[in-house]
Amino acid sequence: MSMHDPTDSEDERIANALAAMRANRPLRAEEICRDYLLFKPGSTLHMRLLGHALMKQNRLSEAEQQLRFALALEPDSPKLLEDVGSVLAMQGRYSEAVIFLERAIRLDPQLALAHKKLGQAMAAMGQGKEADAEFREYLELDENKGVVAEAIGQLQAGQFDQAVATLKTALKSNPDNVNALRYLAGAYFKKKVHLDDAEAMLRHATEIAPDFAGAWMLLGPVLMERSKYVDAIEAFRTAARLLPLDADAWGGLGNACARAGRIDESVEAFERSVALDPASPGNQMGYAHVLKTLGDQAASLRAYRSAIRAKPDFGEVYWSMANLKVFRFENAEVTAMEQQLERKDLTRSAEIHFHFALGKAYEDLGDYDRAWHNYHTGNQLQRSEVEYDPVEFSLRQEKIIETFNEDFLRAREGNGYDAADPIFIVGLPRSGSTLIEQILASHSQVEGTSELPILGKIAGSIGRYRRDNRHYPGSVTGLRDKDLHDYGRQYMEQSRRHRLSNKPFFTDKLPNNFPHVGLLHLILPNARIINARRHPLDSCLGAYKQLFGHGQHFTYDVLELAEYYKLYHSVTSHWHRVLPGKVLDVHYEDSVLDLEGQVRRILDYCGLPFEEQCLRFYETDRAVRTASSEQVRQPIYRGSLGKWRRYEKHLEHWREDLAQIIAGLPDRVRDAGA
Repeated sequence: MSMHDPTDSEDERIANALAAMRANRPLRAEEICRDYLLFKPGSTLHMRLLGHALMKQNRLSEAEQQLRFALALEPDSPKLLEDVGSVLAMQGRYSEAVIFLERAIRLDPQLALAHKKLGQAMAAMGQGKEADAEFREYLELDENKGVVAEAIGQLQAGQFDQAVATLKTALKSNPDNVNALRYLAGAYFKKKVHLDDAEAMLRHATEIAPDFAGAWMLLGPVLMERSKYVDAIEAFRTAARLLPLDADAWGGLGNACARAGRIDESVEAFERSVALDPASPGNQMGYAHVLKTLGDQAASLRAYRSAIRAKPDFGEVYWSMANLKVFRFENAEVTAMEQQLERKDLTRSAEIHFHFALGKAYEDLGDYDRAWHNYHTGNQLQRSEVEYDPVEFSLRQEKIIETFNEDFLRAREGNGYDAADPIFIVGLPRSGSTLIEQILASHSQVEGTSELPILGKIAGSIGRYRRDNRHYPGSVTGLRDKDLHDYGRQYMEQSRRHRLSNKPFFTDKLPNNFPHVGLLHLILPNARIINARRHPLDSCLGAYKQLFGHGQHFTYDVLELAEYYKLYHSVTSHWHRVLPGKVLDVHYEDSVLDLEGQVRRILDYCGLPFEEQCLRFYETDRAVRTASSEQVRQPIYRGSLGKWRRYEKHLEHWREDLAQIIAGLPDRVRDAGA
């Protein structure tokens, strides 16, 4: 029996199809339209809506065919002309799209969206002035332009709350106002609040207007901020398709691909970006970053210096050069940084980056007092810019130790997901974890996947929606055996998005996972866990000299860093007591003094046969995205031991506060570099 009821009017069928589209059910809308067209094949309204349903399913050639057929029946329909132009633009056929959109506007100059689509098509063809004229026309015709314009003015004046209220008012009267959706999402993104809402609004805007390049360009960074790198790639890829001559669209795609580990694709996107706009400092820096991960230091430095030529006060680029670690600044570059710090209009971010870069420059010159002054100043400035509650962190670690006690672990173990693929490398930053990862990634059976943001998110999700407000770690006690198994499976499923090979093992080198060893034991009982250790003073100094791209906020204060180290030591010591043999400690100093012995020990712990290539880890050709990327491409050298001794007179607090931990170190570790 046909779905079509002959008593239904055309308006009723149209209303049903529109309802299906609003519910994001384009296939259902297609069925309604096709069914009606069996009985009323001349209904151009249904043909047009069918075209929209096909476009939403990305069946663009079918949509074009349907819309052209409708246009043949009504050749002077402005809406159909606009629709044909839209579907052509979505296929990248911009010159053809312009013809249809211009015809639509000639017939009905009041078609606001047609002006916008024409502007986007012209922008994609490089016709900037003509595109701007169409965008201005669109804004003039937009019935909500006054409200959105008011909100834009409020945002520019720093009136965040007022702007949000104005945009919400606009959306209350018209939930499909794509400009209001975009600007409200942008306001949230700038403040880094309600990012889930920002993502939802931008996805809604792109569903309503699939060719709204501005929404795609903002959706990409929002997804990046939420660690949804694969989705961000698709957002930026769509933006680049809509705006093929926009350097920032390609640069965004390059960044997203880099974060997802798709380094070759990242390089290709950045090459397009800098070819389109060689004077873009941000894209040159991004290009340099990805070249650095590939080990092409010479090309990386050329790109960094291109960014500096375009923006001499770009402190972040100078720090990025310093972050190569094995690089030394030229004298003229040191002078340039000092001169920049004398400016009165320097941003706080640039000031911080210049101080960290100068710390590295003076360290290389052997002037450790001036190096410490710059590192210490940079840290003090950065600490005021970030939020970190040491008391909250301390209480959390105490609760973890209390929850994951020996009796609880023994009672609940054996219920997790039995995959043995992951090898976790935990510890503190700048303590040798990248070296361990590089050694393992040099083995034929191990893929190095860098730092995966999965385990911490799983931990944070446990108990998130409990009515008693009991969160992790306490909420773990309420998990069923099945839940432990499912969380382990969830980790493995999410990790596949970061895998590029079918090797049987892979690394997850996120140092901050050390508090989650107990949870890890329960959900992935067969996973290996390696704790990267280093002399506490070298570990703290290495972290204090590092300006991190994100997170690690405990490193920017001398006292807080020492307290964090003691908590780290307390928690890892707890794991050794309650899970004996579960975690393998690897001291960086031992790896330097006896590389082969430590390589054999690591591989034996992981159940892997010894391979000579692991001793020549520096020859392994792979992308490395951490601060040690250049160092692990060189053979081990003993000059890396005991670097804290150069700054000894500045480290009295650490020496006193960590004296007990230092005293418990093996002699070879404690005395390394003496």
